[in-house]
Amino acid sequence: MILMILTIPLAWLQLVRQRVRFLVALAGIAFVSVLMFMQIGFQDALYASATQLHNNLQGDLFLISIQYQSLTSNQSFPRQRLFQTLGFKEVESVRPLYVQFAKLKNQDTGIKYPIYVLGFDPVESIFRLPNIQENLHLLQLPNKVLFDSASRKEFGPIAQNFSQGNNVELEIFSYTALVGYKVKIGGLFSLGPSFGVDGNLIVSTSTFLRIFQDRSVQNIDIGLIKLKPGANPQKVLQDLLAKLPKDVTVMTQQDFITLEKNYWTLRTPIGFVFDLMVIMGFVVGIIVVYQILYSNISTHLAEYATLKAMGFKNKYLLSVVFQQALILASLGYIPGFVISIGLYNVAKNATRLPIFMNLQRATIVLIFAVSMCLISGFLSTNKLRKVDPADIF
Repeated sequence: MILMILTIPLAWLQLVRQRVRFLVALAGIAFVSVLMFMQIGFQDALYASATQLHNNLQGDLFLISIQYQSLTSNQSFPRQRLFQTLGFKEVESVRPLYVQFAKLKNQDTGIKYPIYVLGFDPVESIFRLPNIQENLHLLQLPNKVLFDSASRKEFGPIAQNFSQGNNVELEIFSYTALVGYKVKIGGLFSLGPSFGVDGNLIVSTSTFLRIFQDRSVQNIDIGLIKLKPGANPQKVLQDLLAKLPKDVTVMTQQDFITLEKNYWTLRTPIGFVFDLMVIMGFVVGIIVVYQILYSNISTHLAEYATLKAMGFKNKYLLSVVFQQALILASLGYIPGFVISIGLYNVAKNATRLPIFMNLQRATIVLIFAVSMCLISGFLSTNKLRKVDPADIF
């Protein structure tokens, strides 16, 4: 691209002749790039945060209710379904997981905020998260819990107080209870919030049932199935689907993740809104660049007519406009990229969501920027194709 600019400087010289207009044009493209970066960044953060737990569960196959929609809505099923899978010779072990929202009271303000509670039997960790294995023995003690240090700030300085060596006691309320249940922080882990979850607590099954007294140990939310070495997960999955009652379904971890993503993409308004905003940003970018290029062509119409009269074909004149489009896309993208990195850091600190710059996102927005400039270039050349030197002079 730089070589093209150096070998054919006409496009560059026309752009920089009016520096104010050129800088305004770059600012407009940078702004559109930032819009797309932020929309795609938040969209990816939505999917990444919604599937963080799925990615950090240790299991070869997962058993869920046939009514399962997303992790944040309760769809429990009989625990016996999970233990029925032990009748298959390829299954080595199974572990139930209980999940439900509660309200955690901020000890400083007294305000209660929703928190996601994960309960399991702490004989063996079912999570790939750091710090859980080393604190597993603490969960075996009555009313000891692990707090998500990456939770949002609404819960108060819980992680900071615990890290300073203080004994931290929390009061948790189920949505049906008028009286809170008191627990003590035994350790920290880091999972992070999502668009539907502000924070997380990990507890033992017994503590979970004390918090949620209306829950039965017989009803679980997710079943983790570990297969014996050498077992074929797809074959076992098909056998389980064929023989288990139809009130449950079995899937691989990747399918479990895809199911959650599809829920947020297809079944909630937020997925549609993000897609729509990216498209709108792209269309706005096309309009902005079109106005810039069309205005530039109108300003230099006499020069283009002179070139035509000298024998230059439409192909050359159009190539000048497309070079200008590429210059604008490249130079406008750079400040947009830099600004977006700063905004990502601000958004990450404010929301605790996993929003950050990566090569894939940078490439996608660059392709969008170049595409919208080329489309604008094509639309703006209609007047140039029809220009007649005789009409100008």
